[in-house]
Amino acid sequence: MLNILVLCTGNSARSILGEALINARGQGRVAGYSAGSAPTGTPNPLALETLAAHGLPATGYSSKSWDVFSAADAPVLDAVITVCDSAAAEVCPVWPGAPVKTHWGLPDPAAIADAEAARKAFHDTFNTLDARITALMAALDGDDRDALKRAFDTLAARQDTPA
Repeated sequence: MLNILVLCTGNSARSILGEALINARGQGRVAGYSAGSAPTGTPNPLALETLAAHGLPATGYSSKSWDVFSAADAPVLDAVITVCDSAAAEVCPVWPGAPVKTHWGLPDPAAIADAEAARKAFHDTFNTLDARITALMAALDGDDRDALKRAFDTLAARQDTPA
């Protein structure tokens, strides 16, 4: 089983959606996790609403610090995906096992004040992440970190699915 951590600053929106999608699309081959550099403490209600609207579980998520994944008893990470520019620019902890890293920068739907515009932005973010994660799973030709790196490289080479 490959373990992928999705990082964002607040761990309330994009990273929660990424965690849910990796677990849904990973089909037992890949496990998804999420964390933040400055977690908000709770998942954004619109993130949970969006998951439910797309038929994915909307419970069991938490907004937590990335420090959880540098602890001795944490799952060994095979990849770390940053989904916001501020998290990508921060100095990340030294992860045990030196996981593959990639950046999928996406606008923060939680930053939108208008409720209907925010709801649409959450669905757009979900759809973008779903396309990238589905493509990642399709490109994954093995069950080790090298296969994961090749899959990320394949995605990065495609203009329609930027990595």
